[in-house]
Amino acid sequence: MYRKYRQGWMKHLDFMIIDMLCLQIAFILSYVIRHGLQNPYLDMDYRNLAIFIEVADIAIIYIFETFQDVLKRGYYQEFAVTLKHSILIMLVAVLFIFSLKESTQFSRIVIFMTTPLYAFISYVQRIIWKQILKKYSLDINNRTLLIITNNGIAEDVVTKMKKNNYAGYNINGVAIIDEKREGDVISGIPVVADYDDVLKYVCREWVDEVFVKIDIPEIQAHDFLEKLVETGVVVHLGIAQEFETIGSKQIFERMGDYAVMTTTINYITAKQAFLKRMLDIVGGLVGTFFTGVLFVFIAPAIFISSPGPIFFKQERIGKNGKRFKMYKFRSMYRDAEERKKELMEKNRIKDGMMFKLDFDERIIGNKIMPNGEQKTGIGDFIRRTSLDEFPQFINVLKGDMSLVGTRPPTVDEWEKYELHHRARLSIKPGITGMWQTSGRSNITDFEEVVRLDTEYIKNWTPGLDIRILLKTVVSIVSRKGSM
Repeated sequence: MYRKYRQGWMKHLDFMIIDMLCLQIAFILSYVIRHGLQNPYLDMDYRNLAIFIEVADIAIIYIFETFQDVLKRGYYQEFAVTLKHSILIMLVAVLFIFSLKESTQFSRIVIFMTTPLYAFISYVQRIIWKQILKKYSLDINNRTLLIITNNGIAEDVVTKMKKNNYAGYNINGVAIIDEKREGDVISGIPVVADYDDVLKYVCREWVDEVFVKIDIPEIQAHDFLEKLVETGVVVHLGIAQEFETIGSKQIFERMGDYAVMTTTINYITAKQAFLKRMLDIVGGLVGTFFTGVLFVFIAPAIFISSPGPIFFKQERIGKNGKRFKMYKFRSMYRDAEERKKELMEKNRIKDGMMFKLDFDERIIGNKIMPNGEQKTGIGDFIRRTSLDEFPQFINVLKGDMSLVGTRPPTVDEWEKYELHHRARLSIKPGITGMWQTSGRSNITDFEEVVRLDTEYIKNWTPGLDIRILLKTVVSIVSRKGSM
């Protein structure tokens, strides 16, 4: 799976805001202890220092990624990270003071007392806030986790994972590999699969990550884990044996009480995830604005040619099997979905894994004249110019999609997926992607689509997204120029 570093500070803005408040509280208390009940912000020098340490706090959070895995950390690890963060702020503050000519006007007591006070207050608030998130299920990540384990240790494993669920996973099921117990419930979590059908479950349900704690022969375990990784999910293996897989990234971390080796198709940092999401938000806002402008012109043309709704929404399969409604300007007649089955024999994509026709009469205005001439209309125009895609910028703002990713399959296409096909669902689907910019009208082999999508996932960088976006713009402009 394309592993977005989920505990980046961008994903936990609440922690950052509260942390900044704690820093100011520690600063005020230190000033009051040294100077009495006075307002430090009335002194320009201390006011500037207060502003500077907040900027330093944000910079340290971003550069050193101190909120990385914040929800997974235990008490000791959290204390160590908080203390390191506090010392870094003190060092930066001291450097700032000694760079000023008026450095003698600052009290060293204020600076050196701020550090331990901030470390204590920040540590306490982090522990409390994590407990609140855990108790009331407020974690914004909402990631699903499947536990795969043996029958003999299932109760213990599930109980520990629930008790120490720092990352706020939605544990949606347990798979027992050595017993058939589907329908049973273990510590409140349903048993959803056994060894024979767990891979099918992963391929057909919404599963973001898998925690594996198993005891089976090494050869059998290796084959099983290879197939799990092939699906594109993040696999956390409770460390009992080593496991190597070609073309995947591996890191060691903790999940609750367990040390695990995490295997993914790709790994990106919190900073990279932040940049991708910021690009999506900016692009989504701009795209949504132009969607509104286009609506004024496109809506009447669609309605006149085919009375009915202007927007078309369809259930698609998103990241790791999560379903969502994708929006488009309606470019087809209202009975297009019913007529799709009649046209499957003309599908250009092998095995029906996707659906493309050379000339689609379901598109508004498209018809074949008695003399065999093909006539087109508004539907064909907005599809060839990709104007029908603009409402998907709303999906990007909602977080269902990204500007660049893999195209989301329909439900019927998804149901035909084999294990290796599922890997293309390990990231958010995109408005554009690598296979679209590689000549989407010429690619008729779904396996080639999967290959390009997997290549994108494995080699992702912010620069790659920008290159794909530029190629998409050039492709659209060239298509308009040839009309």
